[in-house]
Amino acid sequence: MKALVFERKLAKYAAATVAGRLAPGRGAKFGPLSLKDLDAPDLIGPDWVRFKPRLSGICGSDLATIDGHSSRYFEPIVSFPFVLGHEVVGDLPDGSRAVLVPVLHCAVRGIAPVCTACAAGNINLCERIAFGHLEPGLQSGFCSDTGGGWSIAMVAHHDQLFAIPDDLSDESAVMIEPAACAVHAARKVHCDTAVVIGSGTLGLLTVAALRAYGNVRTIIATAKYREQRAHAKALGADTVVEPAELPRAVRSHTKSMIIGTQLTGGADCVVDCVGSTASLTQALEVIAPGRDVLVVGMPAHVHLDLTTLWHRETAIRGCYAYTLDDFAAALALVQQANLGSLVSMCYPLDRYEDAIAHAANAGPRGAVKIAFDLRTEKQRKDY
Repeated sequence: MKALVFERKLAKYAAATVAGRLAPGRGAKFGPLSLKDLDAPDLIGPDWVRFKPRLSGICGSDLATIDGHSSRYFEPIVSFPFVLGHEVVGDLPDGSRAVLVPVLHCAVRGIAPVCTACAAGNINLCERIAFGHLEPGLQSGFCSDTGGGWSIAMVAHHDQLFAIPDDLSDESAVMIEPAACAVHAARKVHCDTAVVIGSGTLGLLTVAALRAYGNVRTIIATAKYREQRAHAKALGADTVVEPAELPRAVRSHTKSMIIGTQLTGGADCVVDCVGSTASLTQALEVIAPGRDVLVVGMPAHVHLDLTTLWHRETAIRGCYAYTLDDFAAALALVQQANLGSLVSMCYPLDRYEDAIAHAANAGPRGAVKIAFDLRTEKQRKDY
Protein backbone atom coordinates (compact mmCIF):
# COMPACT_ATOMS: atom_id res chain seq x y z
CA MET A 1 0.00 0.00 0.00
CA LYS A 2 1.04 3.64 -0.46
CA ALA A 3 2.02 5.63 2.64
CA LEU A 4 3.91 8.81 3.51
CA VAL A 5 6.63 7.65 5.89
CA PHE A 6 8.73 9.79 8.22
CA GLU A 7 12.02 8.09 9.05
CA ARG A 8 14.75 8.77 11.57
CA LYS A 9 17.43 10.15 9.24
CA LEU A 10 19.33 12.88 11.06
CA ALA A 11 21.07 14.34 8.02
CA LYS A 12 17.78 14.69 6.16
CA TYR A 13 16.11 16.11 9.26
CA ALA A 14 18.83 18.78 9.39
CA ALA A 15 18.24 19.51 5.70
CA ALA A 16 14.52 19.84 6.37
CA THR A 17 15.21 22.34 9.15
CA VAL A 18 17.22 24.55 6.81
CA ALA A 19 14.73 24.22 3.95
CA GLY A 20 11.75 24.88 6.22
CA ARG A 21 13.31 28.10 7.47
CA LEU A 22 13.89 29.31 3.93
CA ALA A 23 10.37 28.42 2.72
CA PRO A 24 7.62 26.89 4.89
CA GLY A 25 6.74 23.39 3.70
CA ARG A 26 10.01 22.79 1.82
CA GLY A 27 11.04 20.19 4.37
CA ALA A 28 8.81 17.78 2.43
CA LYS A 29 11.23 17.89 -0.48
CA PHE A 30 14.54 17.68 1.37
CA GLY A 31 13.68 15.93 4.64
CA PRO A 32 13.05 12.35 5.81
CA LEU A 33 9.45 12.20 4.51
CA SER A 34 8.89 9.96 1.48
CA LEU A 35 6.15 8.09 -0.35
CA LYS A 36 6.71 4.35 0.00
CA ASP A 37 5.07 1.02 -0.72
CA LEU A 38 4.48 -0.71 2.61
CA ASP A 39 2.68 -3.74 3.92
CA ALA A 40 -0.46 -2.79 5.78
CA PRO A 41 0.15 -2.70 9.56
CA ASP A 42 -0.80 -5.88 11.42
CA LEU A 43 -3.78 -6.00 13.73
CA ILE A 44 -2.45 -5.56 17.25
CA GLY A 45 -5.14 -7.51 19.09
CA PRO A 46 -8.82 -8.52 19.11
CA ASP A 47 -9.98 -4.97 19.87
CA TRP A 48 -8.26 -3.58 16.78
CA VAL A 49 -9.62 -3.16 13.25
CA ARG A 50 -8.32 -2.13 9.86
CA PHE A 51 -9.18 1.47 9.12
CA LYS A 52 -9.03 2.83 5.56
CA PRO A 53 -8.61 6.64 5.48
CA ARG A 54 -10.83 8.63 3.16
CA LEU A 55 -9.58 12.12 3.99
CA SER A 56 -6.69 13.01 6.28
CA GLY A 57 -5.89 16.58 7.24
CA ILE A 58 -2.54 18.34 7.43
CA CYS A 59 -2.16 20.16 10.74
CA GLY A 60 0.39 22.46 12.36
CA SER A 61 2.12 19.69 14.30
CA ASP A 62 2.59 17.73 11.05
CA LEU A 63 4.11 20.77 9.37
CA ALA A 64 6.43 21.43 12.31
CA THR A 65 7.65 17.83 12.13
CA ILE A 66 8.22 17.95 8.37
CA ASP A 67 10.04 21.30 8.48
CA GLY A 68 12.22 20.23 11.42
CA HIS A 69 10.72 22.72 13.86
CA SER A 70 9.25 20.33 16.41
CA SER A 71 10.74 20.13 19.89
CA ARG A 72 13.11 17.36 20.94
CA TYR A 73 10.70 16.85 23.83
CA PHE A 74 8.78 14.52 21.51
CA GLU A 75 11.69 12.14 20.79
CA PRO A 76 10.91 9.65 23.62
CA ILE A 77 7.17 9.66 22.86
CA VAL A 78 7.25 8.85 19.15
CA SER A 79 8.55 5.70 17.43
CA PHE A 80 10.21 5.50 14.01
CA PRO A 81 9.43 5.06 11.23
CA PHE A 82 5.93 6.46 11.47
CA VAL A 83 3.20 7.37 9.00
CA LEU A 84 1.91 10.87 9.66
CA GLY A 85 -1.77 11.81 9.77
CA HIS A 86 -4.04 12.01 12.83
CA GLU A 87 -6.99 14.04 11.49
CA VAL A 88 -8.73 11.13 9.77
CA VAL A 89 -12.14 10.06 8.54
CA GLY A 90 -12.17 6.55 7.17
CA ASP A 91 -13.98 3.31 6.35
CA LEU A 92 -14.43 0.40 8.74
CA PRO A 93 -14.64 -3.27 7.68
CA ASP A 94 -18.45 -3.23 8.05
CA GLY A 95 -18.75 -0.41 5.50
CA SER A 96 -19.50 2.33 8.02
CA ARG A 97 -17.39 5.46 8.47
CA ALA A 98 -15.75 6.82 11.59
CA VAL A 99 -13.46 9.61 12.73
CA LEU A 100 -10.22 8.67 14.45
CA VAL A 101 -9.65 9.70 18.08
CA PRO A 102 -5.86 9.46 17.74
CA VAL A 103 -4.68 9.71 21.37
CA LEU A 104 -2.99 6.43 22.37
CA HIS A 105 -4.24 6.33 25.95
CA CYS A 106 -4.21 3.52 28.51
CA ALA A 107 -7.16 1.52 27.16
CA VAL A 108 -5.69 1.56 23.67
CA ARG A 109 -2.32 0.45 25.02
CA GLY A 110 -3.85 -2.47 26.94
CA ILE A 111 -2.88 -1.05 30.32
CA ALA A 112 -5.03 -2.07 33.29
CA PRO A 113 -5.87 -0.54 35.60
CA VAL A 114 -5.84 2.68 33.61
CA CYS A 115 -4.13 5.76 34.99
CA THR A 116 -6.03 8.31 37.08
CA ALA A 117 -6.42 10.75 34.19
CA CYS A 118 -7.84 8.13 31.82
CA ALA A 119 -10.20 6.87 34.52
CA ALA A 120 -11.62 10.40 34.67
CA GLY A 121 -12.02 10.55 30.87
CA ASN A 122 -9.08 12.94 30.46
CA ILE A 123 -7.25 10.93 27.82
CA ASN A 124 -5.24 14.01 26.85
CA LEU A 125 -3.47 13.77 30.22
CA CYS A 126 -2.68 10.04 29.98
CA GLU A 127 0.43 9.07 31.94
CA ARG A 128 1.23 5.95 29.86
CA ILE A 129 1.87 7.25 26.32
CA ALA A 130 5.18 5.37 26.02
CA PHE A 131 4.19 2.13 27.74
CA GLY A 132 1.95 -0.92 27.28
CA HIS A 133 2.06 -3.25 24.28
CA LEU A 134 2.48 -0.44 21.71
CA GLU A 135 5.61 1.34 20.70
CA PRO A 136 5.83 4.91 22.07
CA GLY A 137 3.53 7.44 20.49
CA LEU A 138 1.45 10.26 21.86
CA GLN A 139 -1.04 9.73 19.01
CA SER A 140 -1.68 7.58 15.97
CA GLY A 141 0.28 9.27 13.24
CA PHE A 142 3.38 9.31 15.45
CA CYS A 143 3.56 5.60 16.35
CA SER A 144 5.22 2.92 14.23
CA ASP A 145 2.71 0.23 15.24
CA THR A 146 -0.55 1.95 14.26
CA GLY A 147 0.23 3.61 10.96
CA GLY A 148 -1.33 6.97 10.19
CA GLY A 149 -3.87 8.71 8.02
CA TRP A 150 -1.48 9.64 5.20
CA SER A 151 -1.79 6.12 3.83
CA ILE A 152 -4.20 3.70 2.24
CA ALA A 153 -4.70 1.76 5.48
CA MET A 154 -3.89 1.87 9.19
CA VAL A 155 -5.14 0.11 12.31
CA ALA A 156 -7.25 1.55 15.12
CA HIS A 157 -8.50 0.38 18.49
CA HIS A 158 -12.27 0.27 19.07
CA ASP A 159 -11.90 3.06 21.65
CA GLN A 160 -10.37 5.28 18.98
CA LEU A 161 -13.35 5.19 16.63
CA PHE A 162 -15.99 7.91 16.76
CA ALA A 163 -19.08 7.05 14.70
CA ILE A 164 -20.46 9.75 12.40
CA PRO A 165 -23.86 10.22 10.74
CA ASP A 166 -24.36 8.83 7.24
CA ASP A 167 -25.30 12.25 5.89
CA LEU A 168 -22.15 13.97 7.14
CA SER A 169 -19.71 14.76 4.33
CA ASP A 170 -16.12 13.54 4.52
CA GLU A 171 -15.01 17.18 4.41
CA SER A 172 -17.05 17.96 7.51
CA ALA A 173 -15.94 14.76 9.26
CA VAL A 174 -12.23 15.48 8.82
CA MET A 175 -12.75 18.73 10.75
CA ILE A 176 -14.08 16.98 13.87
CA GLU A 177 -10.70 16.15 15.42
CA PRO A 178 -9.26 19.69 15.18
CA ALA A 179 -12.65 21.07 16.25
CA ALA A 180 -12.45 18.88 19.37
CA CYS A 181 -9.17 20.65 20.26
CA ALA A 182 -10.94 23.99 19.93
CA VAL A 183 -13.92 22.84 21.99
CA HIS A 184 -11.56 21.62 24.72
CA ALA A 185 -10.01 25.09 24.90
CA ALA A 186 -13.32 26.97 24.69
CA ARG A 187 -14.82 25.06 27.61
CA LYS A 188 -12.07 26.48 29.83
CA VAL A 189 -12.99 30.09 29.06
CA HIS A 190 -15.42 31.89 31.38
CA CYS A 191 -15.00 35.63 31.06
CA ASP A 192 -16.23 38.87 29.58
CA THR A 193 -13.55 39.44 26.92
CA ALA A 194 -11.47 36.76 25.18
CA VAL A 195 -8.74 37.32 22.62
CA VAL A 196 -7.87 34.68 20.00
CA ILE A 197 -4.41 35.14 18.50
CA GLY A 198 -4.14 33.58 15.03
CA SER A 199 -6.79 32.71 12.47
CA GLY A 200 -5.39 29.62 10.82
CA THR A 201 -7.47 26.46 11.07
CA LEU A 202 -7.12 26.15 14.85
CA GLY A 203 -7.75 29.83 15.48
CA LEU A 204 -10.90 29.88 13.36
CA LEU A 205 -12.21 26.73 15.01
CA THR A 206 -11.49 28.26 18.42
CA VAL A 207 -13.50 31.35 17.53
CA ALA A 208 -16.42 29.11 16.51
CA ALA A 209 -16.08 26.99 19.66
CA LEU A 210 -15.90 30.03 21.96
CA ARG A 211 -19.08 31.37 20.43
CA ALA A 212 -20.84 28.02 20.80
CA TYR A 213 -19.42 26.59 24.04
CA GLY A 214 -17.43 29.27 25.82
CA ASN A 215 -18.94 31.50 28.47
CA VAL A 216 -17.71 34.71 26.88
CA ARG A 217 -19.36 37.96 25.85
CA THR A 218 -16.85 39.53 23.46
CA ILE A 219 -14.33 37.81 21.15
CA ILE A 220 -11.46 39.78 19.64
CA ALA A 221 -9.43 37.87 17.05
CA THR A 222 -6.29 38.58 15.06
CA ALA A 223 -5.94 37.59 11.41
CA LYS A 224 -3.20 38.45 8.93
CA TYR A 225 -5.12 37.87 5.72
CA ARG A 226 -8.38 39.09 4.22
CA GLU A 227 -9.96 35.65 3.86
CA GLN A 228 -9.06 34.79 7.46
CA ARG A 229 -10.69 38.00 8.68
CA ALA A 230 -13.87 37.17 6.80
CA HIS A 231 -13.98 33.63 8.21
CA ALA A 232 -13.31 34.81 11.77
CA LYS A 233 -16.11 37.35 11.58
CA ALA A 234 -18.53 34.81 10.12
CA LEU A 235 -17.69 32.25 12.83
CA GLY A 236 -18.48 34.62 15.68
CA ALA A 237 -15.68 37.10 16.39
CA ASP A 238 -16.99 40.52 17.37
CA THR A 239 -13.81 42.33 16.35
CA VAL A 240 -11.13 41.09 13.94
CA VAL A 241 -7.87 43.01 13.56
CA GLU A 242 -4.44 42.56 12.08
CA PRO A 243 -1.91 41.34 14.66
CA ALA A 244 -0.22 44.74 15.02
CA GLU A 245 -3.57 46.33 15.85
CA LEU A 246 -4.42 43.98 18.74
CA PRO A 247 -3.08 46.13 21.61
CA ARG A 248 -5.08 49.10 20.41
CA ALA A 249 -8.26 47.03 20.04
CA VAL A 250 -7.94 45.50 23.52
CA ARG A 251 -7.00 48.85 25.04
CA SER A 252 -10.06 50.48 23.51
CA HIS A 253 -12.44 47.71 24.54
CA THR A 254 -11.18 47.38 28.12
CA LYS A 255 -10.46 51.10 28.70
CA SER A 256 -6.90 50.25 29.68
CA MET A 257 -3.92 52.56 29.74
CA ILE A 258 -0.55 51.61 28.28
CA ILE A 259 3.01 51.78 29.62
CA GLY A 260 5.55 51.05 26.90
CA THR A 261 4.08 47.99 25.17
CA GLN A 262 2.22 46.72 28.26
CA LEU A 263 -1.47 47.38 28.86
CA THR A 264 -2.29 48.29 32.45
CA GLY A 265 -5.52 46.30 32.18
CA GLY A 266 -6.30 43.92 29.36
CA ALA A 267 -8.36 40.96 28.19
CA ASP A 268 -9.78 38.44 30.66
CA CYS A 269 -8.38 35.53 28.65
CA VAL A 270 -6.06 35.13 25.68
CA VAL A 271 -6.11 31.96 23.59
CA ASP A 272 -2.86 31.69 21.63
CA CYS A 273 -3.42 29.52 18.55
CA VAL A 274 0.05 30.16 17.12
CA GLY A 275 2.53 29.31 19.88
CA SER A 276 5.43 31.47 18.66
CA THR A 277 7.71 33.87 20.51
CA ALA A 278 5.87 36.80 18.92
CA SER A 279 2.38 35.54 19.70
CA LEU A 280 3.16 34.62 23.31
CA THR A 281 4.91 37.95 23.87
CA GLN A 282 1.85 39.75 22.56
CA ALA A 283 -0.45 37.58 24.67
CA LEU A 284 1.41 38.64 27.83
CA GLU A 285 1.17 42.29 26.76
CA VAL A 286 -2.64 42.26 26.40
CA ILE A 287 -3.73 39.87 29.19
CA ALA A 288 -5.20 41.46 32.31
CA PRO A 289 -3.42 41.03 35.66
CA GLY A 290 -4.15 37.73 37.37
CA ARG A 291 -5.60 36.12 34.22
CA ASP A 292 -4.63 33.17 32.00
CA VAL A 293 -3.08 32.75 28.57
CA LEU A 294 -4.17 29.41 27.06
CA VAL A 295 -1.66 27.96 24.59
CA VAL A 296 -3.59 25.89 22.05
CA GLY A 297 -1.20 26.21 19.10
CA MET A 298 1.77 23.86 19.54
CA PRO A 299 4.85 25.83 20.58
CA ALA A 300 8.45 24.72 20.13
CA HIS A 301 11.47 26.79 21.14
CA VAL A 302 10.42 30.28 22.24
CA HIS A 303 12.23 33.13 23.99
CA LEU A 304 10.11 35.13 26.41
CA ASP A 305 10.62 37.90 28.90
CA LEU A 306 8.57 36.58 31.83
CA THR A 307 8.85 39.68 34.00
CA THR A 308 5.25 40.62 33.31
CA LEU A 309 4.09 37.09 34.19
CA TRP A 310 5.74 37.50 37.60
CA HIS A 311 4.81 41.12 38.22
CA ARG A 312 1.15 40.86 37.15
CA GLU A 313 0.57 37.31 38.44
CA THR A 314 -0.58 36.09 35.05
CA ALA A 315 -0.30 32.45 33.98
CA ILE A 316 0.48 30.54 30.79
CA ARG A 317 -1.44 27.26 30.58
CA GLY A 318 -1.13 24.54 27.98
CA CYS A 319 -4.27 23.21 26.34
CA TYR A 320 -3.58 19.91 24.56
CA ALA A 321 -6.01 17.77 22.58
CA TYR A 322 -9.36 16.87 24.11
CA THR A 323 -11.38 14.58 26.32
CA LEU A 324 -13.71 11.96 24.88
CA ASP A 325 -16.68 14.23 25.67
CA ASP A 326 -15.24 16.96 23.46
CA PHE A 327 -15.75 14.87 20.31
CA ALA A 328 -19.55 14.83 20.55
CA ALA A 329 -19.55 18.60 21.03
CA ALA A 330 -17.15 18.95 18.09
CA LEU A 331 -19.49 16.98 15.82
CA ALA A 332 -22.34 19.31 16.75
CA LEU A 333 -20.14 22.36 16.15
CA VAL A 334 -19.01 21.10 12.73
CA GLN A 335 -22.62 20.61 11.70
CA GLN A 336 -23.90 23.86 13.19
CA ALA A 337 -21.16 26.10 11.80
CA ASN A 338 -20.67 24.25 8.47
CA LEU A 339 -16.99 23.79 9.22
CA GLY A 340 -16.53 21.39 6.33
CA SER A 341 -16.51 24.48 4.12
CA LEU A 342 -13.09 25.32 5.59
CA VAL A 343 -11.55 22.39 3.71
CA SER A 344 -10.00 24.36 0.87
CA MET A 345 -8.35 21.65 -1.23
CA CYS A 346 -7.55 17.93 -1.21
CA TYR A 347 -4.53 16.26 -2.82
CA PRO A 348 -3.59 12.68 -3.70
CA LEU A 349 -0.64 11.22 -1.83
CA ASP A 350 1.66 11.38 -4.84
CA ARG A 351 1.36 15.18 -4.79
CA TYR A 352 2.44 15.43 -1.18
CA GLU A 353 5.06 18.12 -1.77
CA ASP A 354 2.41 20.38 -3.32
CA ALA A 355 -0.06 19.56 -0.55
CA ILE A 356 2.38 20.36 2.24
CA ALA A 357 3.55 23.57 0.57
CA HIS A 358 -0.11 24.62 0.22
CA ALA A 359 -0.84 23.83 3.87
CA ALA A 360 2.27 25.64 5.10
CA ASN A 361 1.27 28.74 3.12
CA ALA A 362 -2.49 28.41 3.49
CA GLY A 363 -3.09 31.92 4.87
CA PRO A 364 -1.43 33.96 2.11
CA ARG A 365 -2.98 31.64 -0.49
CA GLY A 366 -6.51 32.23 0.84
CA ALA A 367 -6.89 28.66 2.11
CA VAL A 368 -7.67 27.13 5.50
CA LYS A 369 -7.54 23.32 5.78
CA ILE A 370 -5.62 21.20 3.29
CA ALA A 371 -6.12 17.42 3.30
CA PHE A 372 -5.06 14.25 1.53
CA ASP A 373 -7.77 12.46 -0.45
CA LEU A 374 -7.46 8.66 -0.25
CA ARG A 375 -10.86 7.86 -1.79
CA THR A 376 -9.94 7.32 -5.42
CA GLU A 377 -9.88 3.82 -6.82
CA LYS A 378 -6.45 4.50 -8.32
CA GLN A 379 -4.96 4.93 -4.85
CA ARG A 380 -6.81 2.01 -3.29
CA LYS A 381 -6.22 -0.52 -6.04
CA ASP A 382 -3.19 -2.05 -4.32
CA TYR A 383 -4.94 -2.66 -1.04
